[in-house]
Amino acid sequence: MSDTQALRFAIVGSGPSGFYAAGFLLAHAERPVEVDMLERLPTPWGLVRSGVAPDHPKIKSVTRIFEKTAAHPGFRWYGNVDVGRDVARDELLERYDAVVYAVGAESGRALDIPGADLPGVAPATAFVGWYNGHPDHRDHDFDLSVDRAVVIGNGNVALDVARMLSLSHDELRGTDVADHALDALRTSRIRDVTLLGRRGPAEAAFTTPEVRELGAIAGAHVVVDPAELAPGDGDGTALESAASPATTRNLAVLEDFAARGRDPRASRTVTLRFLRSPVEIVGDGRAEAVVVAVNELVRHAHGTLGARPTGRTETLPAGLVLSAIGYRGRRLEGLPFDDARGVIPNDSGRVAGREREYVTGWIKRGPSGIIGTNKKCAHATVERLLDDAGDTGMQRPSARATADWLHERQPRVVTGADWAAIDAHERALGAPARRPRVKLTRVAELLAVAHGTRASSRCLN
Repeated sequence: MSDTQALRFAIVGSGPSGFYAAGFLLAHAERPVEVDMLERLPTPWGLVRSGVAPDHPKIKSVTRIFEKTAAHPGFRWYGNVDVGRDVARDELLERYDAVVYAVGAESGRALDIPGADLPGVAPATAFVGWYNGHPDHRDHDFDLSVDRAVVIGNGNVALDVARMLSLSHDELRGTDVADHALDALRTSRIRDVTLLGRRGPAEAAFTTPEVRELGAIAGAHVVVDPAELAPGDGDGTALESAASPATTRNLAVLEDFAARGRDPRASRTVTLRFLRSPVEIVGDGRAEAVVVAVNELVRHAHGTLGARPTGRTETLPAGLVLSAIGYRGRRLEGLPFDDARGVIPNDSGRVAGREREYVTGWIKRGPSGIIGTNKKCAHATVERLLDDAGDTGMQRPSARATADWLHERQPRVVTGADWAAIDAHERALGAPARRPRVKLTRVAELLAVAHGTRASSRCLN
């Protein structure tokens, strides 16, 4: 193959890891490169659009970087294309020199306790998708007429969920929360949101800015039991788990919450509980309470900290239970899969036992880090891919991807120009006095706008 002949790559998934990978491929390859990005939804950006909390617009501004990648003449984006349903994996390998899977971790980890299937219990991933207007979750029905919600988890997603349940209507309407969620949250009767952490406050996975935000919610009081801020191990010895600067900062914020007197004007309460694990959800036909085990911290022989039940339990009334215990990747037909970790096994990004197939992002390493973490992860994968291309020259596929082949497989494909029309339409629907909210949440609505303004384009804008 000639060194001047362009390498053609397909990237499956258009979240941060996919766009970072595309940017590196287009900028750093030593020979001409063309990238086609395929997305299951009619819109790009992945969790930046459907996972970041609506009141965090600065985090969402990372899409400006991705838009620059999308404007590259060697880049094409196709939405509403489900690899495995509309397009076979083998078809990609026939048409591209290599395929990069950047499909993330879509589903929430299952809550494996009795009563987890009762109405009123749901994964936080569904709730997050619901208030962000994700088409898969737009039609979920969450009962917000109850007095208390329990959120199981001690990470940033748990804090996001608690905050969204506690913000006032005035605070929410200035964000890009989906309209159907804004309307439902406006009439919410939830007055207490309780978060449960399996281990102690020093082991919590949330970041300091996220936990500090709880104290800034108008009309809400944050409750932290001082007795839960200095847990000991099974022998009563204080554990040295607050050594890191991040942990020290978190504990300082929690200690401040614990020392605050209750604001008599507060109409809502956010309660942070530590050393509490759910063991059962009970109720007559629907969730009514969560039975939690009271834990103690123990240090294992290899040095890590763990939670051990003391044998005592508590029962917390709750009509809504949301589990924020992590994300999990899904199996892709024809590729190996690690069921325990929920990832595709790989060697520095190359799929284990495969040639010309690579992974990046959460499906590569598991759901860890922040959006920026995907940049380093994608760079490592692209370096491996380009090294392989240099070593083997890549096997030239028997067919080449043309501009029309995806339209033949999926007539309702959404092009980059179509997405630009969707984005412009959503912004136009927003009130001038605030940032436009995500308005279009059904696939049919998105496709109606896209196909009503179809144009030929190789980029997003």
